[in-house]
Amino acid sequence: MTDLTSRRYPDPAIRVLDPRFTALRLASASVECLYQGARWSEGPVWFGDGRYLLWSDIPNNRILRWDEETGAVSAFRQPSNNANGNTRDREGRLVTCEHLTRRVTRTEYDGTLTVIADRYRGKRFNSPNDIVVKSDGSIWFTDPTFGIDGFYEGEKQPSELPACVYRVDPQSAEVTVVIDDVLGPNGLAFSPDESILYVVESRSEPRKIRAFDVGRDGRTLSNNRVVIDAGAGTPDGFRVDIHGNLWCGWGMGTDELDGVRVFTPQGEAIGHIALPERCANVCFGGRHRNRLFMAASHGLYALYVNTQGVKGG
Repeated sequence: MTDLTSRRYPDPAIRVLDPRFTALRLASASVECLYQGARWSEGPVWFGDGRYLLWSDIPNNRILRWDEETGAVSAFRQPSNNANGNTRDREGRLVTCEHLTRRVTRTEYDGTLTVIADRYRGKRFNSPNDIVVKSDGSIWFTDPTFGIDGFYEGEKQPSELPACVYRVDPQSAEVTVVIDDVLGPNGLAFSPDESILYVVESRSEPRKIRAFDVGRDGRTLSNNRVVIDAGAGTPDGFRVDIHGNLWCGWGMGTDELDGVRVFTPQGEAIGHIALPERCANVCFGGRHRNRLFMAASHGLYALYVNTQGVKGG
């Protein structure tokens, strides 16, 4: 890549690992660098009604905003309580995982913050990390200890709870544990029909992406299984397209691994988008949800692709 943005078509940074990826690639689209200057980019979320993207710069304690029309980047919220994962609920409001305060919050239309969850059975969460909102309005989030392990992404504090995945009920606001047997749960996403929940296991060696079947009640999980063995890679956050493919933040400091790796629903690697730095998380946006935004270590990148992200994902 030249100046962190490719000038060539087809872009050599977009690698076909399996012929099935060819249909998802646009020959006349290349990786674009939209911003440089973060310390650790995470949690991108698209706001189509405003034509802007928000993402977290965790160590700099801020949420940044990129405007599609002008390309300008500004501070959306600073301080952000070391915000990490972001998404939107089914009413379009921003929902955020905060490391410093060890809680999940919602930004109301007037800009005020509502605490969705900060404790389970009276004990503080570790550091809510990544988050999704299901079509029924329930909120699912992971709670590893990354934000309390030191003073870089939060503040060093003792853990009061095991690292679990939680669900917040949309009617009662009750918080329940849905997964307690994944080591260091990190990124998570539902399949297009919400019949499967995928979760990154970031403290296993090697890292894995696990899959769980979602019960007919929409809340119970079963059949814990490994769908992707990451090998030397480091999956972090990811999103799913309308065909069920997983677009995963990837890397470990090498040209071969850094970027985004794409897998089929069965866990077969079919494509790779090379970036000059490790990618932490992604989201789909743009008018047709066909632009992949990639929050990488120090920057923000984008690529138009020949598919669409799942609605609400």
